[in-house]
Amino acid sequence: MRLLVARCTVDYQGRLTAHLPEAVRLIMVKADGSVLVHADGGSYKPLNWMSPPCWLTEHEGAGDGEPSVWVVENKAAERLTITVHEVLHDSEHELGTDPGLVKDGVESHLQKLLAEHVESFGPGWTLVRREYPTAIGPVDLLCRDADGSTVAVEIKRRGEIDGVEQLSRYLELLNRDPLLAPVSGVFAAQEIKPQAKTLAQDRGIRCLVVDYEELKGTSDSSQRLF
Repeated sequence: MRLLVARCTVDYQGRLTAHLPEAVRLIMVKADGSVLVHADGGSYKPLNWMSPPCWLTEHEGAGDGEPSVWVVENKAAERLTITVHEVLHDSEHELGTDPGLVKDGVESHLQKLLAEHVESFGPGWTLVRREYPTAIGPVDLLCRDADGSTVAVEIKRRGEIDGVEQLSRYLELLNRDPLLAPVSGVFAAQEIKPQAKTLAQDRGIRCLVVDYEELKGTSDSSQRLF
């Protein structure tokens, strides 16, 4: 990766035209060929960029303070022109192959942990199956409560109205099966929006807020799961 901190102007021509007036910015040239122009603000999003496949051509100034010009082009005839008036920093770094982002606490993790600790929903609960198939998609967990009644559990990291609607559709189908009916529902999430909770209660669906850290055993054991 090449990092250039420079006083520059930037012009884009393509689907539209855009201009960044002269200022100090960070220009990143990545190993995949992409070129990104960042300001010291605006979080992670660059002010302008060119995604690969593209190619960069550097034109050095003729002297007497004449700026150098970087031209980035792609097959779609888009062009990013960076006029470098003053270089404050220029370095290259070999980063190597990145292993990728490992996420913790996503829905699949919650599903696995709740399947392993199904008693968290209540004493005497048992797991029938993870990813129980239906005609419109799999139910996260199909369980039986202490009375032997069937319960469908839909798991989200953040519980919103769409998740309640999804569980409602599953329940409608599952309750057509005489071997399973009557089937009740549980909507489990780390956070449940008030509107989703209201809709769930209106449809007879139980809501449970999951403490993920407690569930995986990394928080204070004196705290409750729900």
